[in-house]
Amino acid sequence: MGASLLQSTAMLRFLFLVLNTLLVVPELASAGITRHYKFNIKLHSVTRLCHTKSIVSVNGQFPGPRIIAREGDRVVVTVVNNVQNNVTIHWHGIRQLQSGWADGPAYVTQCPIQTGQSYVYNFTITGQRGTLFWHAHISWLRSTVYGPIIILPKKNVLYPFAKPYKEVPIILGEWFNADPEAVITQALQNGGGPNVSDAYTINGLPGPLYNCSAKDTFKLKVKPGKTYLLRLINAALNDELFFSIANHTLTVVDVDAIYVKPFKTDTILITPGQTTNLLLKAKPQFPNATFLMTARPYATGRGTFDNSTVAGLLHYEPPSKSSPSASSFKNLPVFKPTLPPLNDTSFAANFTRKLRSLANSEFPANVPKKVDKRFFFTVGLGTNPCPQNQTCQGPSNSTKFSASVNNVSFVLPTTAILQAHFFQQSKGVYTTDFPTTPTFPFNYTGTPPNNTMVSNGTKVVVLPFNTSVELVLQDTSILGIESHPLHLHGFNFYLVGQGFGSFDSKKDPPKFNLVDPVERNTVGVPSGGWVAIRFFADNPGVWFMHCHLEVHTSWGLKMAWIVTDGKLPNQKLPPPPSDLPQC
Repeated sequence: MGASLLQSTAMLRFLFLVLNTLLVVPELASAGITRHYKFNIKLHSVTRLCHTKSIVSVNGQFPGPRIIAREGDRVVVTVVNNVQNNVTIHWHGIRQLQSGWADGPAYVTQCPIQTGQSYVYNFTITGQRGTLFWHAHISWLRSTVYGPIIILPKKNVLYPFAKPYKEVPIILGEWFNADPEAVITQALQNGGGPNVSDAYTINGLPGPLYNCSAKDTFKLKVKPGKTYLLRLINAALNDELFFSIANHTLTVVDVDAIYVKPFKTDTILITPGQTTNLLLKAKPQFPNATFLMTARPYATGRGTFDNSTVAGLLHYEPPSKSSPSASSFKNLPVFKPTLPPLNDTSFAANFTRKLRSLANSEFPANVPKKVDKRFFFTVGLGTNPCPQNQTCQGPSNSTKFSASVNNVSFVLPTTAILQAHFFQQSKGVYTTDFPTTPTFPFNYTGTPPNNTMVSNGTKVVVLPFNTSVELVLQDTSILGIESHPLHLHGFNFYLVGQGFGSFDSKKDPPKFNLVDPVERNTVGVPSGGWVAIRFFADNPGVWFMHCHLEVHTSWGLKMAWIVTDGKLPNQKLPPPPSDLPQC
């Protein structure tokens, strides 16, 4: 009896201690759980456009499986490579705080996972909720290797908008009848632009506007009066896309897994690498009609592009048995949305300006007000000389297309940069002399210079831990002005300014928005213009930054930042995991 009483008293004390701890440290009460996934990279046959081919995919799915987690959860994904291609997976937009070994870009944070090998990606989702996505990050494998990351709020935490009736991922992609790896290999050999895709897709399906594709159509069934959260992802290789649903207004509530001030729009612009959460309010009554959702490119460059349109169907569920049967849906009128012109840069700029952070007490906009380091990067196309005894298909017979940041076309090393940095073995892998401003200033959006040649190298910028950074990204007219969606790994940043023409360091900064700028991980540098972003370099490691038009990345429009360790233990990058792939 006495022992039982002592045990009960000890248990009560323990429970009191636990409850008291949770009251003192409330974040422990909402600590996340660990979610395990397994990705088997393998080949499987897929038929699109009456063309059957074998594609690289995950778990035999196209698009790949969903990662579903809550803010604060730990995610552990075991990736097993069963194909001949080298593979890596990037968890696009995940901050990877102190988990840089899990970021995924090949030869930047890891060597590729080779045939028959596996690697465990291990990371925690911190301070993010909304939609992101994962994709292969080597060559052009991400054309088929991609899927959604759905981040729910912590338990018992509400959305800052009315809870939707249902949530639906909508992934925009590109389909190639040819092998995308062969497409980019040929382009890099001959120096010209790659062949374009044969179709765009919604959740892997081309839809009724393409030949032989009526059955391969994404259908969204809705109930009258209900509100749906559409988790829109642009996983296309090379195209920014307009998206709209006929006769319906969409409300933007979240971009890149960060809430924004809601605003209504008929049309969305979304670049490769970006995500946008949209509220769709269904009509209150059965409309006796079917509506198309469509996407087509926003195109600004001089090269060829896939000038086609993908469509899905929005069906309303009949309210009763007396309403139209499934077969009679075919007789309903079909409404098609009107999308902006292909090169509507003014729409692109105006849409971007509407995006603002919530900037409230619960979701503050922690914009760096004081700047420690300023950088000015030009981004655009250029040329490399054609190899001797070869005719190239670049801007001239003697040149190949290239792309660069501050006229440096980035060359991937054969050893992972993060590994070389961590073990202090940078010699022969990278140098730290990346130019912080253009070496040869010119009127960046005016008459281009005669010399279009770029330099080539593996150069990085080193930032001390917690440096506050302002970076201006400037489009150039060297081979024609063009929009460039730039993605920064390892960080979110604030878009504090944008404009057209060449950036003016005296006139433009006073106009910056330091109150409620949108927070993103991928931003479109305007065609013939510039953007200014700010962020804190509070994440130790090596962080890739590149254009998310895959052809531009292949041509060298990329660079890397190295953020050194801070002074405290929780500000240091831990050692690599034991199963880190080796080159």
